[in-house]
Formats: sequence, structure tokens, C-alpha cells
Amino acid sequence: MALSYQSTRGGQTGVTASQAVLQGLAADGGLFMPTEIPALDVSLEKLAGMTYQETAYEVMKLFLTDYTEEELKSCIAKAYDSKFDTEEIAPLAKADGAYYLELYHGSTIAFKDMALSILPHLMTTAAKKNREDREIVILTATSGDTGKAAMAGFADVLGTRIIVFYPKGGVSPVQERQMRTQKGDNTFVVAIHGNFDDAQTGVKKLFNNKELARELSDKGFLLSSANSINIGRLVPQIVYYVYAYARLLANEEIRGGEEINIVVPTGNFGNILAAYFAKKMGLPIRTLICASNDNKVLYDFFTTGTYDRRREFILTNSPSMDILISSNLERLIYLSAGCDAAANADLMRELAEEGRYTVTGSMRDFMSDFRGGFATQKENAKAIRTIFQDTGYLIDTHTGVAAAVYDQYKNDTGDMTKTVIASTASPFKFARSVMEAVKGRDAVEGKDEFAVADALAEEAGIALPEAVEEIRTAPIRHSRECAVDEMEKTVKNILRIL
Repeated sequence: MALSYQSTRGGQTGVTASQAVLQGLAADGGLFMPTEIPALDVSLEKLAGMTYQETAYEVMKLFLTDYTEEELKSCIAKAYDSKFDTEEIAPLAKADGAYYLELYHGSTIAFKDMALSILPHLMTTAAKKNREDREIVILTATSGDTGKAAMAGFADVLGTRIIVFYPKGGVSPVQERQMRTQKGDNTFVVAIHGNFDDAQTGVKKLFNNKELARELSDKGFLLSSANSINIGRLVPQIVYYVYAYARLLANEEIRGGEEINIVVPTGNFGNILAAYFAKKMGLPIRTLICASNDNKVLYDFFTTGTYDRRREFILTNSPSMDILISSNLERLIYLSAGCDAAANADLMRELAEEGRYTVTGSMRDFMSDFRGGFATQKENAKAIRTIFQDTGYLIDTHTGVAAAVYDQYKNDTGDMTKTVIASTASPFKFARSVMEAVKGRDAVEGKDEFAVADALAEEAGIALPEAVEEIRTAPIRHSRECAVDEMEKTVKNILRIL
């Protein structure tokens, strides 16, 4: 049965999956949601015998119902191939009493590869299905990882261009160098003078600018998004939670039907929302633990029921989580309001105009599957150091936040349910912070990023990832910068329509 999509704000209904992927953001500024969350139609025992690619098909076919079997399997085959450095694609590592789901084995060593490896193929297939002959222009804001992963995915894909905005000084040196050295004649990177929320808000404004859309359309361009607001990003993320449970089952770490907890270091809320979708599809998940850093807007929300972005923006050593407006939370708000688009739209308007909103008691009850937690940079560093010293297992600063929050959760609740922690980036992507956590400030003082990465690899006894090696000597190809209010002008300049 074909599943259709509608906007969380009510302005669009009856949209096909491929149209939702192609459009990215709904015309009214809302996010596309399926009319229902489908149940898995294959048993967990059967999934336990499947490869990652086979699991991906079983999950994604339920959401992307207007893609043919051949189209979807082709997209999956092109996405999950030798660009990942492990056949498993998303292996599970057991360490310190938890299972770390390693989502960083793709070409840019961050979890964004898991969805952004397939999104270009889903999008170009969608364009053909919908007889779209305009050139697709991907506009994306990044807090560090999405930008590089999206550019790597879309580089030299025919009929597409990609423009990435990132906060100057708000990403790690490796993240920035990865973006600025990106190859591909259709890739463009712009450092904005502001923070990630400025970049994300600026991109949303461009999408909501009807005059700009008309102007671009007249010149043969169609705007779309590679951010996690695109349903084509969210659906592939559900896959790895289903795969993780199936692996635990296959490895006899759990018995069939046994509940697990999942901990996700969270900024824009897409990654943990995908785990929630997996639960609603029938995966036995008990608690979804939402781990925040010092920018604890989500922790405060789950604790109080009030979402309030009016606070100091803190730059931390887990920059992909330095976010005060968690865009994907809107999808959960919409569901918790009984899919009442008008009620959701009112709350989103409140957030835009007043910087805050408060949900009802029944909405909070609906969200009881979630539990918020946060870790300071000091607690994060301690978690990284302790796990490495006790087990030899090395994690990055985002996973460190999740590990610290999980530790707090166990102490607070006594809940010893088996737990999967989403490990969202390679420790080498944030080598300086990880090395400092493990060996102290003296170990990084006066050393450049690559010397620190080399020392960390030696300390841990593991090879430096190819993604870090290749940017060591790669030439800088992108040097554009702009003020926040110059983003539209910059896009027009890049597309040569000024």
C-alpha cells in the first residue's frame, strides 16, 4: 500500500515519498511526515540473518513506497559499498558494559555518511520519477559533519549542485579542512560569520522565500535540502537501529523480544527520532536516552516540557551538538499533538517569534519513551579517559557525551537493561579534544592537528583513518565567507544569476 506524506504544519498533504525527498522542506515551512509509521513486516529472527543492505531494503521499502524494488535496491547497492571500511557497514563494539554502534565507517568518518551516502541516489531517482528536469540545488547548513558527508555524496552527481554553509570557528579543524578540500565542480562551501543556528535559520529562510524559488525556477534550478529535515535523511537512519538489534540477536547477546535502551548524542534530534521510529515499527526499545552537551536545550525540554532557545550559545568540543534549535523535534511535537498540524504550527510560530513554547501534559505523557540527560565538557573528558584506560576502547567527544549521560542514567535509575550507544564519529575527527582527555593538555600543546592525530593513533594502537590521511596534503579549494544577511546574495553569486 502506498504511503503518503504531509506537512507537520498542514499546508501540504498527499505527497509521495519521492516528492517529499525531492522537495526536502514542505512549502509551508513544515517537515514531511508519513501518514502512519508502518510496522516491520519481517520477523526480527529473519532480520538477524540479513546483511546491512538487505536490512536497509526491508526497512526503507515500507516508507519509500513509490520507489520500485529495483530502484530502491539499486540506490542501496550504490550507497553501502566499498566506500565503507567494514563489510558490516555499522559494526557493534562491546565495551564498558554497553554496545557501541559504530556509525563512522563511511568516507567522512561520521554518522552522517549512513544517510548521505544514499540520499543523492534517492534524490536523482526521485527527479526521474517526477520528470523533474531542473537542476537540483542542495542547500545545507552544517554544525560540522553534515556538510562534508553531503558534499561527498553529491560530488559530481549529474544534475545537482550543493552549497554548504557552516559557522566560521564553530567546527573542528579536521571538519573544516574536510569541507574546504572537498573535490567536485558542483560543490561549494561558505563560512558564515555566526553560529550554527544562524546558518540553519538562514537556510530555512531561503527555502521559505517564494520569490527566490520563482527566480531560481525561471533559471532552471530546484532548491532541496540534505539536512535531516529531509525525510530521505531520516528513513535511512532507522535502518541502523534495526540492524543493531538484529546483530545483538544474531550474536546471542539478547533473546528474541528482549527490550534494549538506546542512547544518542543529540543536536538536531534526527538521529534519536530515527530510533523512535524504529520503536514504533516494532523494535523492542524500552527507553530512548537523549544526551546533550552544555547546550542542554533538549534536556531542559524533556525535564520541564518547555522548549526555550533564549540562552547563551556555548561552543564546546562536541560541536555537532552545539545547537539551540533542534529542527527534527518538530516531528515528535506533531505526533504528540495527535498529528494536529494547526496546534504544531502554533507552537513553531511561538518558537520563531518568542523563542520558546510549552507543551501540554498529554503531549509530555506521549513523549515518556524519552529521557533527557546532559554532560559537561569535564564529564565528557572523564568518560573518554575512563573508558580508554579501563577497556582500551577509544571514543570521540560526541560519543563521550552519550557515555557520560548513560552512566548518570544507570546511577539515577538502577536500570541495567542492555544498552546500545550511538557512536557518531571517529575519535580522529576530534583528535585534539580526545587526546587531551586521554593524556592531558601537555600532550597536545604546540602540536598541529595532524601531529596530534598521529600521536593519538600511536597511543591507541590503531591506524589513522584514510579520511584524515587524505586531507593532510589536499589543497584548499573553498575559501568563501559571508555575513548571515548575505546568504541569499551568496547563493545567487554561486549560481551566477545576479
